Amino acid sequence: MNSKPLPRPINSVEVGVYECEIHLKFRLVEEKSLFSDRDQLLQVLLEALVDGSDDFIQTLQTAVKAHEVSEFKASPQMRRQLMRLRNSTETNQ
Repeated sequence: MNSKPLPRPINSVEVGVYECEIHLKFRLVEEKSLFSDRDQLLQVLLEALVDGSDDFIQTLQTAVKAHEVSEFKASPQMRRQLMRLRNSTETNQ
């Protein structure tokens, strides 16, 4: 029987701040009342896209851009989250 502790995997996850831009064009079968609440509409659209194409949504065009930006461009709340994430990965190593 071996009494040595098992080696812990090294967590080498790096985190950063990214600006992301998504342009989508699609057709959707939905209740007309949904279109009066922009936030609810966005939530429904994102859920529909994540779930995948079905008979109620037809994706016509998709473009995604993402690039890393200086963490100083992020809000103070995002910078605090970034520091927490970095600190948690350091303590797990």
